[in-house]
Amino acid sequence: MSVIQKIRDKGAWIMFGLIAIALISFILQDRALGGGRGGIFTNTTTLGKINGVSIERVDFEAKLSMMQKMYGQQAGNREQLIPNVWNQEVERIINEQEYDKLGLMVSDKELSDILFDPQQSPLKREFTDEKTGVFDVNKAKQIIAQVKKSKNADQIEMINEAYLKPTIQQKLRSKYNDLLQQSVYIPKWLVEKAQADNNAISSISYVAVPYGTIVDSTVKVSDDEILAFAQKHHKEYDKEEETRGITYVPFDATPSGADSSAVLTQLSGLKADFEASKDEKAYLGKVGTETPFKESYFSKTKVESAKKDTLFKLAAGQTFGPYLDGSNFVIAKLIGTKQWPDSAKVRHILIATMDPKSGQQIKEDTTGKKLADSIETAIKAGANFEELCKKYSDDPGSKDKGGVYDFFPQGQMVGTFNDFAFDKPVGSKGVVKTEYGYHYIEVLGQKNPQTAYKIAYLAKPIIASPETVSAASTAAAEFSATNKTLQDFQDNAKKLNKAALTAAEIKENDSYVNALGQARQLVRWVYEHSKGDVSETFEIGEKYVVAIETSINKPGLPDVSVLRPQVETLARNDKKAKQIIEGKFTATTLEALSKSTGTPVVKADSISFGNAFIPGLGMENKVVGAAFNKDLKGKVSEPINGQSGVYAIRVENIGAKQSATDAQQLKQSMQQQQRSAFYRGGDALRKSATIKDFRSKFY
Repeated sequence: MSVIQKIRDKGAWIMFGLIAIALISFILQDRALGGGRGGIFTNTTTLGKINGVSIERVDFEAKLSMMQKMYGQQAGNREQLIPNVWNQEVERIINEQEYDKLGLMVSDKELSDILFDPQQSPLKREFTDEKTGVFDVNKAKQIIAQVKKSKNADQIEMINEAYLKPTIQQKLRSKYNDLLQQSVYIPKWLVEKAQADNNAISSISYVAVPYGTIVDSTVKVSDDEILAFAQKHHKEYDKEEETRGITYVPFDATPSGADSSAVLTQLSGLKADFEASKDEKAYLGKVGTETPFKESYFSKTKVESAKKDTLFKLAAGQTFGPYLDGSNFVIAKLIGTKQWPDSAKVRHILIATMDPKSGQQIKEDTTGKKLADSIETAIKAGANFEELCKKYSDDPGSKDKGGVYDFFPQGQMVGTFNDFAFDKPVGSKGVVKTEYGYHYIEVLGQKNPQTAYKIAYLAKPIIASPETVSAASTAAAEFSATNKTLQDFQDNAKKLNKAALTAAEIKENDSYVNALGQARQLVRWVYEHSKGDVSETFEIGEKYVVAIETSINKPGLPDVSVLRPQVETLARNDKKAKQIIEGKFTATTLEALSKSTGTPVVKADSISFGNAFIPGLGMENKVVGAAFNKDLKGKVSEPINGQSGVYAIRVENIGAKQSATDAQQLKQSMQQQQRSAFYRGGDALRKSATIKDFRSKFY
């Protein structure tokens, strides 16, 4: 037994050793291959560093979640918000570092003055009455104070992120910009020089040979020549960060003709039952519809339908359709018509049971109803409406006006409130419940009676069937499996009669790919693979996409395939210029050059130093520069390789015109130009900052 125990003990240590070796190997492999993607020895919490200041993932996620809560669907999906939040954080850190250097700050009094200033308050949107357009300062102060007292961490954080912090940042930015604006200084000598330059005029004679005289197809531009030209002008073509390019083939999974026919058949089968139904709301709730049922009546201008002119001619209870409206097939049923005014005037007292801002209940429903009924009873007994309104109404938009809403268009108010105002005769009074609470309403006036229509819509979306989606997915998967090279990729696409499309300049943290839309997973794949790799299938919108990586462009000059579309014409013109100069620009006088080039000597008068445009030539900076070279007066220049051709000029005269702008006006204009440049100061600060972006390791 002791021998067996010893073997077990030794075996255990051997096993522990093997496990340890395996763990160390795994860790080292993760560190070597993962590029810092969450290995034990890597920092998995830092999203980036801006001039040494870290952006931690937990803080970033909090801001991301806050933005989603603040704007909901309007802000788009999460992938779209990530770059927005990142850019805000980068800008904030860079700017705060500049503010700290200058000792800039915003006091509590300054912040309060801005928050509750009717002209510039960021709270205006939330606390401005829609009818009067007046910013309710007291209401804003009350709500802010209530939130602070409540100690609700989420609400306090939302106010901080939505209003306080942005207001402080905006004020600091304003102070910073003011300092920059005040720093502008234009010395007298610079104004005098600018004035002299603006007034300078020149007259020249010239000979021109356009590049168009040589056919493009006769001048080939090699890859080496493309690179040489780009290197010579590298500042124009250098890229600050790596980009990649792909070629891709999309396989549509959009609804087929058969899918459309199936929806049309389904809807046609429901038509008789829909027309026979007596309770349209219940029927639509049972069978489902893309267009929600609306209880109210609507005037001609308020009816939203592609076939509304036809619908207005229907008899009550009659249906029309199916017809195509956007991406739906629709059957419409005219339920009935009424003579309604196009506008109404009412006064009301609101007993709110729900907060319209937060959607939270603020009063028990029974309590609200009881108070509204009591107000109705009091008014019937002779109580003053305006006094009760001032005391009890929870509607800040009308409370100070005796509860009055002057003539408003049909459909502007919430459902039951709207219907009471337009359906009841002038003088009607009563209690109405809406989603906000209970309203005691009195109809004061109505204008322009006209026909209003109540229409129900049975709408079914045209969507791709499982068979259509499966066919597209299978075709994409088969295409992905059969390609090994770019040539295979392009040849197989042709066999399928599909275009092989391209997407260039894809950056590591992009979530959007041109022509494809939101495609973050595809972008991640691109940066996790190498040139020549063929992707698996990606589902993007209503497409299945297969891609092949075609280029990897490191910071600096991009690949020739990327440069060629930008550079080829310019590089070709350089070669044409050389041919023209060597073949035709051999004489030393304009008259002799005219003969050798077969072009006339042309005169250009009143060329302005401050304007590179020459009538008959267009924008030619080099020619304008040479036109003010005093050494060329009476002499012929060397051939000038210009924008549109090759030129030789002779300066006939250099003079000055009378100034159209006095020195003070010019100085002010120059100051304004310099001040305008400061508005792009953020870009300069960002370019000079040291930014380390690790987002692609997390998202």
